[in-house]
Amino acid sequence: MRHLISTSFLAAAVAIAAQADAQPNPNQQVAVRKGAMNLQAKFAGPLFGMARGAVPYDAQIVQRNADYLVVLTKMPWEDFQPNSIGIPNTRAKDTILKDPEKFKRLVDALQSDVQKLAAVARGGDQNAVKSAAQAMGRTCNSCHESFADFEFRFRLE
Repeated sequence: MRHLISTSFLAAAVAIAAQADAQPNPNQQVAVRKGAMNLQAKFAGPLFGMARGAVPYDAQIVQRNADYLVVLTKMPWEDFQPNSIGIPNTRAKDTILKDPEKFKRLVDALQSDVQKLAAVARGGDQNAVKSAAQAMGRTCNSCHESFADFEFRFRLE
């Protein structure tokens, strides 16, 4: 009998723990997406600086940063869940929930822009890199204007 009670208790504890893991913590979701966005800004910033002529062009940095951005721009989106919008530590507007199609279009556009940037970076054409970086920056800024509750915009020109 004692063994049956212990086994039942253990099974219940495992079930509760599994259920808790299945419900993501909204604060963790915000932290993950902010981290991914900060890394995107870290590696996009120098590209925008090069596009403006404020930073010397370096083809190796362009290629490296573009390759990083291919991965980084895939990371934050699944953490924009309804339970993490509108909490105190996020700057994501609830318009993400009101217009998810537009949000998805901008996410897809960003990922497409980054793919194009990575492709032209491999070609080494500085003017093509400038155009691709500016297109990516316009997409970033458009999303921030629609869906973020802060005034940050990338300077592109």
